[in-house]
Amino acid sequence: MTAFAGWDMPVQFSGLKQEHLAVRQQVGLFDISHMGKFRLVGPKVLSFLQGLVPSNLHRLATSRAQYTVLLNAQAGIIDDIIIYNHGGPADREEVTLIVNAATTEKDKQWLLPHCQQAGVELQDLSQELVLLALQGPQALSTLQRLFPQDFSELPTFAHQSIKFNGESIFLARTGYTGEDGFEIMASAETGQKLWQTWLDWGVTPCGLGARDTLRLEAGLGLYGQDMDEQTTPLEAGLGWLVHRDKPDPFIGQAILERQRQNGLAKKLVALVMEDRHIARPGYAIVCEGQPVGRVTSGTLSPFLDQAIALAYVPPAWSQPGQSLGVEIRGKIYAARVVKRPFYRRP
Repeated sequence: MTAFAGWDMPVQFSGLKQEHLAVRQQVGLFDISHMGKFRLVGPKVLSFLQGLVPSNLHRLATSRAQYTVLLNAQAGIIDDIIIYNHGGPADREEVTLIVNAATTEKDKQWLLPHCQQAGVELQDLSQELVLLALQGPQALSTLQRLFPQDFSELPTFAHQSIKFNGESIFLARTGYTGEDGFEIMASAETGQKLWQTWLDWGVTPCGLGARDTLRLEAGLGLYGQDMDEQTTPLEAGLGWLVHRDKPDPFIGQAILERQRQNGLAKKLVALVMEDRHIARPGYAIVCEGQPVGRVTSGTLSPFLDQAIALAYVPPAWSQPGQSLGVEIRGKIYAARVVKRPFYRRP
């Protein structure tokens, strides 16, 4: 166990590698109740959120979700979030925001004045609801054993309400592992019942350690390491979230337009080490004998069995195939830039 953002969190249950491989090959279960959970209710909530994110939420249909980022005036990333649209009449739309645990209070304080100005109510459900993630190739069949509905046609980034244990619970086909999977939000009582049922069936419980190695193999950034308020989505490899067809202005837009025109000072890249030395966060990236960047995330990939990392470097050294060095305890070890993700599910 470890302290994380005010919660006691499991780093591992049976072991990081065993949990990691269970998710890649069968199915694993994560308790991610530490994530922030906001419900926004009011008039034209999606239109209100349009000014706070670079993504075009007019595209977001009812019962669908959008991964995006909250931006500050410098286009720095306040947090990366998922917006779930529940729909409703124009005068009382409803959305759920899932935010990072470490930034829950910061996000809340950022959103509140904007909500108040727009007449939108923000309900903080972070302490009330359990959030579970069932992830892996067998996630669908495991879910189907418990519910009569057919979830095979539920698209990725779609969600719905289903009945279980006498209550309506939230089910979304989303996750942070690179595998197919589902995230379920429910009361504490129902969440515990689901958790115990799946453990009784032999589903592998997974901790923070496997969650981190899985997301890194999938090339997914971690807030606070691979992105922060000094990093823009264009620099963090999230340019696909900045929709050029968006009709409404948003916070940070001018900075992003300037970066598109003038170029970036840094860019997040994926690295594979040429040997098994692990590039840890903070290690220097070296090119032609000079430090040019830093590692933000790194591990020995349990599934690929090679050392992988994410790092910021100048765009000139960001093309796949580029040779770089990583300084580890005073020595330089060879690495090369590759395309993200490191792992893509079959």
